[in-house]
Amino acid sequence: MQLYDSARRSICSFEPGPVVTMYSCGITPYDSAHLGHAFVYLTFDVLSRRLIDMGHDVRVVRNVTDVDDDILRKARELGVHYLDLAAQEMAKFDRDMALINLLAVYSEPRATGAIPEILSLIAATFDHGCAYEVDGFVYFDVSSFPRFGQVSHESREQMVALAAVHGGRPDDPRKRDPLDFVLWQPSLEDEPAWESRWGAGRPGWHIECSALALRELGETLDVHGGGRDLAFPHHECEAAQSESVTGAPFVRTWLHVGLVGYEGTKMSKSLGNLVFVDDLARQSEPMAVRLALLQHHYRGDWEWRGDELSKAQSRLATWRSTANSSRSSMVLDDVRNALDDDLNTPAALEAIDMAAQSGHSVAAAAALLGVTM
Repeated sequence: MQLYDSARRSICSFEPGPVVTMYSCGITPYDSAHLGHAFVYLTFDVLSRRLIDMGHDVRVVRNVTDVDDDILRKARELGVHYLDLAAQEMAKFDRDMALINLLAVYSEPRATGAIPEILSLIAATFDHGCAYEVDGFVYFDVSSFPRFGQVSHESREQMVALAAVHGGRPDDPRKRDPLDFVLWQPSLEDEPAWESRWGAGRPGWHIECSALALRELGETLDVHGGGRDLAFPHHECEAAQSESVTGAPFVRTWLHVGLVGYEGTKMSKSLGNLVFVDDLARQSEPMAVRLALLQHHYRGDWEWRGDELSKAQSRLATWRSTANSSRSSMVLDDVRNALDDDLNTPAALEAIDMAAQSGHSVAAAAALLGVTM
């Protein structure tokens, strides 16, 4: 199998051991998950299915960021408890992911369930001379980690700009360097707080995933990733704090998924241009939604178009027309070869199309892609 590794910026041989460990950054459950989220988790699902098909024991961890600025702000606006909001949105998320036939993950831990591990990891950054505290805020000192930038390969200027966009507050006067990032922070009066040696507070965004990944899967992950917009600052900061403490490579292969747009812009909550899985499933059927997503290669940015569903439904009908066929072909091997070529799902679909149009049975090949007939 060949996969594109974002850190090495090239397609590399992927040769894991019998047990494959994968960590996919999950949602912050303060609003409904949209099609961009689904595209990320579908990518990890397809990779998992092929690895299982190859005989591996696959362990996918997908976290839940149930305490951070976004969810606390939304809970405050709605006048509800932040964990009640998280529970409500996670129930929707679970239904949506089941609609498009995602495999159950190995573990789905919550940030609020890892506060002891988070505090221990922050303490370890102090032990290794990588952190400092100012007024109850604990920061990671990026100057202590010369490889900072190894994941995203952004320039310093671009990293500062991206940090500002993603809430990193590079203008924070407490910081020694604009790129230093928060590990722990004091809670506001109406926010949850946990006791620590630096005062009552709550964790920063990046430390949550490092603590959960290390706890659930160990020091070095075979695959870690998420949407391309997480490469900096989130994954860059994860790698820095994790490797500073363990001394081991944090991730063997960084897998970043392209962004899904709509009508010329990125799909995002802030822009209000979201497309949701459950809405699409009501317009057509869930398998057509899955097929529509599989038509796009995971690494490319793309835009949702109005005819995506009808095309997918038509393709599904063609595949189903072979259900009673006794004619076999090499299409399953063709699909395997396509997936082994950096998860080339468009090529896999084309191979199945050709077999179906020739009257060959394609059920097994479709099943490898998670498409039920």
